[in-house]
Amino acid sequence: MQSTALAYPSEAAATLRPSEYTAALIQTLRRRAAWVRGADVLEIGCGSGVVLAAAGALGAVSLCGVDIESDAVWASAVLLRELGHGDKAELHHGDLWRPVSGRRFDLILANLPEFPMQPGSFGGRLSTWSSGGEDGRRLLDPFLEGLAEHLAPGGRAIATHNGFVDLARSRRIVERHGLTCRVADTAMIPIVPDKLALMTPAALRAAEGRSIHRYGPHAFGEVHVVEIGVSNNLD
Repeated sequence: MQSTALAYPSEAAATLRPSEYTAALIQTLRRRAAWVRGADVLEIGCGSGVVLAAAGALGAVSLCGVDIESDAVWASAVLLRELGHGDKAELHHGDLWRPVSGRRFDLILANLPEFPMQPGSFGGRLSTWSSGGEDGRRLLDPFLEGLAEHLAPGGRAIATHNGFVDLARSRRIVERHGLTCRVADTAMIPIVPDKLALMTPAALRAAEGRSIHRYGPHAFGEVHVVEIGVSNNLD
């Protein structure tokens, strides 16, 4: 997406503000700076554009973003241009892999909605924010299934993965396509009451005391950042 006069309404930008998940992904990305330098980078679900901006700052040669929300595509274009990365950025409005069908990338990033809940609005967010369907895997599974055919030879992926969304199942999916999934980092993320109230009851019962921990009125959930690729390229 190219424009000579970009502006973005502040109220819309607020709905796309980066979260703790975004921070965890950027932290791992910075630790893997060698993977980013000189890479063609794709982010599925680019949101505010800040993860692509971090990749640009670390030396990516091209930045491609995809998001189902037109506001996110616009916000990403604004941010990347403001930070001097507009000439190497392309943004697409569309669903998951469709806008980049047939293309391959050195590094693929994702911070997808994986919370086990149906779409619902809370905290001033878009209704699609965080909602991963009944089991949290509505977008995660097709992302993992399509990953191998969009990674360049030697390519890798870095993605957030909720601790209460079956990591073993994710490993099995990528292994069917000849890839390995490993946990690079784990963080505890606060879950606000309004969001927790929307969580699928069965998923909440399964996660209580395992990957969701309560301290009085406060709840925290485990989130992993995973690295995916051919095993000998993850070192």
